[in-house]
This record gives sequence, structure tokens and C-alpha cells, in this order.
Amino acid sequence: MVFSKQDLLKFYETMVKIRKFDTEAKRAREANEILGNVHVYLGEEAIATGVCACLEKKDYIESTHRGHGHTIAKGADLKPMMAELYGKATGLCKGKGGSQHIADFSIGMLGANGIVGGGFALAVGAALASRFKKTGAISVVFFGDGASNRGTFHEAANMAAAYHLPVIFVCENNGIACSTPHDTGGQQAVQDLSKRAVGYDMESYVVNGNDFFSVYNGMSRLVKRARNGIGNACGFLECKTWRPYGHIVGDKQIYRNPELAKARFEADDCIKNFERRCIDSKWLAAEDFEQIQKNVDKMIEEAKQFAIDSPYPDASALMEDLYD
Repeated sequence: MVFSKQDLLKFYETMVKIRKFDTEAKRAREANEILGNVHVYLGEEAIATGVCACLEKKDYIESTHRGHGHTIAKGADLKPMMAELYGKATGLCKGKGGSQHIADFSIGMLGANGIVGGGFALAVGAALASRFKKTGAISVVFFGDGASNRGTFHEAANMAAAYHLPVIFVCENNGIACSTPHDTGGQQAVQDLSKRAVGYDMESYVVNGNDFFSVYNGMSRLVKRARNGIGNACGFLECKTWRPYGHIVGDKQIYRNPELAKARFEADDCIKNFERRCIDSKWLAAEDFEQIQKNVDKMIEEAKQFAIDSPYPDASALMEDLYD
């Protein structure tokens, strides 16, 4: 992997934007400035960034209920994103989607999904449409370890494999499905969920989800196969990571020790890992990171103010943007 300084700075900025956006979203939810469930992506920034860095604007992604990171990494504007969380008319979905259903079709972000495993079939459908239209676009679906147990995963994986569709299944295995630990909760019989790809003749990789470069390397290989239609074009990327906070903002985490979870995150922070790698390799300097941090702080403050100043949707807009 050979990256330019400009590329590295862009990757770092994306991870920091995700971190600071969701830190602010967490604060706002705790202060009841925004309502509804908020699932923050904190700690998993390297996955969304590494995956989407391999994609083009024409490509599609399907997200989960924890979708802010995916949306930012695909290229969404922070201002309408924040406005959407506040339920404002200037939001990406005009205030009607909120945190769990945020979407931006203009960049190929087909939507976060409040239904566990709800994105599988949609991603396969997008890939099928791309084939008919001959756009050359590929489709990516993010999902957690718990969602991999849903029948929707197996149905979608089977169709993607049978039709050799350019779909990449990205499993964010953060070790815990809502409140059920992967290792002790009796969720699955296998530790590496990528083994399930064997049954569908998919190319698969297991990568360190807390290492941007590991994620990028695995994803870039799968994207090349999907883009060029090599063999079975679909693939499976399992990213091993860790969720430092609760399932939703306000989760008391009675199913685990919150302090140990946070300590584990701090010891293996994907953003700090990126900084160390770049500095040790003499690709970037500490000053580069400091400037980006300041720039992103300003972006977040502007996004927050934009959301606060924006109007709520008018009642007359209730039935707009619906399909019969």
C-alpha cells in the first residue's frame, strides 16, 4: 500500500469527523437536545473509513442502526446530518428519518436501518440493479455479529453468490450483539464469522477492525474482485473490533463492566493507532493531526449551530416523500 500525504490526511480527517460527530451526538442525546435512540459509532471509525476509502461515489452502501460513521465515510455533509438528528427540515431526510434511518441517495448511502439485518436484501437488490443498468457500481452492506444470525443474511448471501453479484458483506464484529456477548452468550458456534462465507463460495478475509490499514487492505482486494467480476464477485470482510460504549446512549451496560470496556478501547484506539503508524513511518507529523483536529472541531460546531437554527418540518409536509 502506497498512499500520498493528501490521502493519509483525508483518511485521518474522516475518522476524526466520525469520532467528533458522534461524541457531540452522544452529548446532545444525554442532554435531551435530540430525541429517540442514538447508537454511536465511537471506536469503530477505522472500519467505515477503510471500507469507504476503497469505494467510488457511484457505489452503494447499506448501513445499520449504528450508521453515522458509514454515512460520513461515504461523503455526507455534516450540517444536514446533524440537522437530521435534531429532526429539522434541513436534514438529509427532511427530519423524518432521524438517527436510525439517516440516508443520502446522492452519494450512494441507501440508508441506516432500525431493523437488525434489514440491509442485506437491499444491498443485493442494488447490486442486481447495477448489473442491469451496467453502471459498474458495487454494493456494500455493513452488519454486526448479531445480525449475521438472521435468516436475511443467508438468503441475501445465497442470492448474491448464485448470481455472482458484486456485493461485499462487511461484518463489524464488535464482540457483543446489543447485550449478548459473542464469546459467552451462545450466539454462534464459530468465532470467525467469515467462515460462513465458505458455504457461499465467497472470498473472505478477517482483519483487525482497529487498524485502518488492515481494513483497507482486505477491502481493496474484495473490491477489485467485485469490480472486475473475478469468479464469484461477492465477498465477506470480517472486522474484529470493540464497542467501548453501550448499545444505545443511556444503556447502563449491566451485562458487562463499562470501565473495563472503556479501558480496552483506550488501549486499542483506532485513531491513535493510525497516528502512531504514520508518525513511526515518517509519513505524517504530530502537527498535521493537531491541525485536522482543530478544523474538525470547527466543522462540528458549525453543524450543531446549523441544526439548532434550522426550522422543524411543517405539518403540511407529513405525507410528502412517500411511496403509494
